Amino acid sequence: MNESNVHDPSRLTLIAYVADLKEDEVLSLVKARVTAGNDPLAIIEDCQEGLRQVGERYERQQYYLSGLIMAGEIFREVMEIVQPVIEENFTGNETGTILLGTVRGDIHDIGKNNLSMLLTCYGFSVYDLGVDVPPSEFLLQAIQVRPNIIGLSGLLTSSYDAMKETIDMIRISGDKAVRQIPIVIGGNQLNEQVCRYVGADYWVNDAMTGVRLCQDLLNGRSQP
Repeated sequence: MNESNVHDPSRLTLIAYVADLKEDEVLSLVKARVTAGNDPLAIIEDCQEGLRQVGERYERQQYYLSGLIMAGEIFREVMEIVQPVIEENFTGNETGTILLGTVRGDIHDIGKNNLSMLLTCYGFSVYDLGVDVPPSEFLLQAIQVRPNIIGLSGLLTSSYDAMKETIDMIRISGDKAVRQIPIVIGGNQLNEQVCRYVGADYWVNDAMTGVRLCQDLLNGRSQP
């Protein structure tokens, strides 16, 4: 597969289309780039940058909640286009196990599902607990599955307390091995301050960063 040119103006155009919520233009350009042999992971990253800009516009009250919902739907459609290409060309050979779920009180799953799909393409075994997962279920599954990494997803600011409660429960577990599992939180609105508040080891804002972090953790290249 040909690598996409980092200077290709279509990348900036795609970012702008996503940020402007131009659904038809986004899907048309994504299809054209896939047909041209562009790296599907680069396409995803461009769309995620557009989503980040949507979030910024929402914070500035330029967009309402409906804009966030529409952006998520556009990204879901993009993933439907690029997923078959990723699965065909990017099956990896990682052997790590990831326990993943959206925390209690939050039912958003687009980001989590994208991460799960990409991790699977890279060869990870993913145990996806779904959405609205209570802290006790995360702990129970961590004890049973023995994952290399635990991933907690949350889009709402109200999910931070659920993340903290989940992490606290895992960290005081009577199982020493479970207490030492690296915990990564993911969500568009997260930052270092939130990471410290909830007690996580790492935080990510997009799926590809999450994949790379998991690869680094599995290979001993990252430290909290």
